Amino acid sequence: MNNVIDIKNIKRDFQLGQEVVKVLKGIDLVIEKGEYVAFMGPSGSGKSTLMNLLGCLDTPTSGTYILNGKDVSQLSDDELAEIRNKEIGFVFQTFNLLPRTTALDNVALPMIYAGKSKQERKERAEEVLRNVGLGDRMDHKPNQLSGGQRQRVAVGRALVNNPSIILADEPTGNLDSKTSVEIMTLFDQIHADGNTVILVTHEEDIAEHAHRVIRLRDGIIESDTRKELAHV
Repeated sequence: MNNVIDIKNIKRDFQLGQEVVKVLKGIDLVIEKGEYVAFMGPSGSGKSTLMNLLGCLDTPTSGTYILNGKDVSQLSDDELAEIRNKEIGFVFQTFNLLPRTTALDNVALPMIYAGKSKQERKERAEEVLRNVGLGDRMDHKPNQLSGGQRQRVAVGRALVNNPSIILADEPTGNLDSKTSVEIMTLFDQIHADGNTVILVTHEEDIAEHAHRVIRLRDGIIESDTRKELAHV
């Protein structure tokens, strides 16, 4: 069984005053280890809500979510925090780096929560930064880095605990087109290294990198298309 994600009939409602807004209306989805998936859909389609559920940042109103064989739909906040730290690497559009902290310390941060020793943290963070092409920028703070370099730091931080999934929410949203290409090349490499990569994007050219594109509309999956991969 190689399913990283298995969700069944996931619904998510939000209470707005007297009104209940049904954002996700029963999603069934299986994602296997090593897949490269893009979620697309117009604003309000539910893709960000689904991403938050997949990332254990939120819990469903109903339905089940099995992550690596574990039902996470019923976990407490503390248990979810632990799952997030161990199993999921996040990359956000806004980078979410600590501004007064070096690239090295930003990348090492998740390992503090994971209880790794200072030496382990330093060695692993250095290794990851070299892997994302920032070996010469480890001591720089975010304001000394370009947008693309900041996103590389964010990608390094996402990878540092060897998570089961990399979740990237509009990872090129704040970058120019040349830098976007560089960052997507990095994601392609991360996937080639065996990681499961899930992107949320509204840009077709970004989704092109994925091997499977899932389109949402009005809280349901409208289409789920896999690319025919050329067998070498």
